[in-house]
Amino acid sequence: MFIRKFIAVAATAWCLCWSLPAAANTQYKLDVSGMHASINFKVNHLGYSWVLGRFDKFDGEFTYNPEQLKQSKIAINIKTNSVNSNHSLRDSHLRGKKFLDAKQYPEAKFVSTGIKPIDDNNFELIGNFTLKDVTKKIVIRCQKIGHGKDPWGGYRAGFTGSTEIKLTDFHVSPVGLSTTAQIELHVEGVRSS
Repeated sequence: MFIRKFIAVAATAWCLCWSLPAAANTQYKLDVSGMHASINFKVNHLGYSWVLGRFDKFDGEFTYNPEQLKQSKIAINIKTNSVNSNHSLRDSHLRGKKFLDAKQYPEAKFVSTGIKPIDDNNFELIGNFTLKDVTKKIVIRCQKIGHGKDPWGGYRAGFTGSTEIKLTDFHVSPVGLSTTAQIELHVEGVRSS
């Protein structure tokens, strides 16, 4: 009797395993509360130095399937009034109409539309970036840092990426600064339970 039940349970489990995909798309939320994610920028100043900054408030989520990377996706929302270049007067200018116009356009966002794998750890993330009233396709060069269990019983995945945007494409006309901005992303997500 015991052997028959064991065989029935084992056969059912085996059938269920084969009916599931090898690796499903798994949902992750950006770890912004623990500050394990960041969005940074760098703009050349007069050809002599760099203005460095970041956005302090943003959120987002992504799906990640290591076995079928092309099915992975990400969406990020950035609060434009959270721009921080470590200089309060400059930050006021950056929030103003000539730059981010944060009052009129409180959010910038990126939504991926595709992924082009390069090798096991590197890929290009293609998507639409919206800043002010303009949406443009951009490509972010990405690297997988790693994924696995954390010490608190959760599961995490982390990536880094970089891209360059032409500010004038988004109706940003900086005086004394380069018309391009280099953007760097560091993303760590916690898997949703």
